[in-house]
Amino acid sequence: MESWKTPSAPVTRPRRPRGLVQVIVDELAGNIRNGQIKPGDKLPTESEIMARFEVSRTVVREALSKLQASGLVETRHGIGTFALAAPDTSNFRIAPEDFSTVADVVSLLELRISLESEAAGLAAQRRDDGNIGKMESALTAFLDAIEHESDALPSDFEFHMEVARATGNRHFADLMTYLGTMIIPRARVNTPNSAPEGRLSYLQRLHGEHESIFNAIKNQDPDAARAAMRTHLSNSRERLRRSQVSHESP
Repeated sequence: MESWKTPSAPVTRPRRPRGLVQVIVDELAGNIRNGQIKPGDKLPTESEIMARFEVSRTVVREALSKLQASGLVETRHGIGTFALAAPDTSNFRIAPEDFSTVADVVSLLELRISLESEAAGLAAQRRDDGNIGKMESALTAFLDAIEHESDALPSDFEFHMEVARATGNRHFADLMTYLGTMIIPRARVNTPNSAPEGRLSYLQRLHGEHESIFNAIKNQDPDAARAAMRTHLSNSRERLRRSQVSHESP
């Protein structure tokens, strides 16, 4: 990994921090998929990545969170971040290029409405105190992130991931891990900045929808949990549909 310390050419970087996160994600993910970083290899340290891309620690951590959510790395606290074997995509596959339009993102939301609504109902029946604690942590991280100009994608995904884990059915969690943060609409479409109420109010509304899901699961109310998840994802779908219509209008 010496090239991280002395890169042969400067990295071309977008100006916005959100773009910088994706630059880091793309390079590390590419290195893992092409075998330059092999399963079990330790990734460069946060400090090395910061120096390589001339970014803050916050940007690096958000990039590593996205890689972890995509199932490409795992973080061992106090030791470092290690590459995992790239997921087997020989059968069912949803690739980044499948999200090139708003209509593509809407299609995935329709799939999620069916799967995650039932997952929320099962989570309400089967969750334990550990699940509840992790959901609470994800909600807190989401609220903190949006108040510090972050897109909050990692904490948003982590909340949905914890709902899947709380089902006690590993297939829900496996599918969520496979899809990664690409399932979050604003990872592909900049809905917060185009929202009529403004970015912060938009993300606060999402937080409120997450809280409704959480409260129903905590109260062990499967019907309310299913309804809250369906409402949350249906709202996202309708917001995207309205965005699509407005962009197509002359």
